[in-house]
Amino acid sequence: MQCWRGLEDIPEGWGRSVVTIGSYDGVHRGHQLIIGRAVERARELGVPSVVVTFDPHPSEVVRPGTHPPLLAPHTRRAELMTELGVDAVLILPFTAEFSKLAPTEFITKVIVDRLHARLVIEGPNFRFGHRAAGNVTLLAELGPTHDYSVEVVDLFVSGEAGGGEPFSSTLTRRLVAEGDVEGAAEILGRPHRVEGVVVRGAQRGRDLGYPTANVETLPHTAIPADGVYAGWLTANGEVMPSAISVGTNPQFDGTERTVEAYAIDRVGLDLYGLHVSVDFLAYVRGMLKFESIDDLLVAMAADVKRSGELIAAYERA
Repeated sequence: MQCWRGLEDIPEGWGRSVVTIGSYDGVHRGHQLIIGRAVERARELGVPSVVVTFDPHPSEVVRPGTHPPLLAPHTRRAELMTELGVDAVLILPFTAEFSKLAPTEFITKVIVDRLHARLVIEGPNFRFGHRAAGNVTLLAELGPTHDYSVEVVDLFVSGEAGGGEPFSSTLTRRLVAEGDVEGAAEILGRPHRVEGVVVRGAQRGRDLGYPTANVETLPHTAIPADGVYAGWLTANGEVMPSAISVGTNPQFDGTERTVEAYAIDRVGLDLYGLHVSVDFLAYVRGMLKFESIDDLLVAMAADVKRSGELIAAYERA
C-alpha cells in the first residue's frame, strides 16, 4: 500500500480512484463498512482505493487543547487499512490554513484536482470544509460538475457495548477510559492496543520477581482506566501473554501514570529501547494499595494466574 503525507506526495499522473475521507481513528467496525465498500467498488471499477485522513486531529487545530485520546496512531491505521485491501492512504497535514478551505475548495483541491475521484464513499454524518459547512448533500450536488458520483454507507452498527449505542470512536474512547476493554474490543473488532518504547522505570517489578516492560506510550494515546488487565505484549514480532498494570503504582506512592506489561513465564527478556505494542483483552481488577508487600505479592500472583486463564480461554475460543 502507498502512504502519502500531503497532496504533493501524490504521484504525478495519478489516475481515477475511489475515495473515502475521515479521521477513521481506531478503524472500528463502522469505519470498516465504509472502507470495505470503497475497496469493493474500486475493484469493480478497476481503479485504486484511497483513504484520506488528517494529522493532527482537526479538533486540535480548530479548538487547541481539545485533541482527543487516539485509539490508533497513523501507522497502525495504515496497517489496518492495508488488511482491508486499501491501495493508498493520504495523510493531510491539518493546519489552520487548511481548516479555512471552503467546502467547494476542499472538493476541488483534494478530491478532484489531485485524486481524480470517480466515486466518493462516505458515512451519512460526513462533514468537511471551513466550520464543517460541507456535508454529503453538497458533495453529491457537486458531483456531476466534477465527474464523480457519491455513495453513502450507513456506518451506525451497534451491539452490547455501551448499552447498545451506535459504534463510534467517541464511544470507544469512553469505554477505554472506563476500563471496559471488552466493550471497546467489540466495537473495534479486536483488542484495544497501545504502543510505545520500553524505557527504564524504578525496576520494582524486577525486585519483586515480576519484571515488567515499562511502555512510554505515544502522545495522545487512549489509555485504559487504572487497573490490572490480561492481554498481550508484542516485541520483535513475538506475541507474549501478559498481565498488564496501568496506573501510578500507589503501593509506592507513585505519581506518574504508566503502562507496564509482565510477560507471563518469560525469563531474561531485554526489551529496553524497543518499540512494542500492548493489547488489552480483559479487566482483572482495580488498582489498590495493599497493607504490606507480602499482600501485594499474593495479589500479583493471583493477577498473573487470572490473566493466564483469561488469555488461554480466549485463544481456545
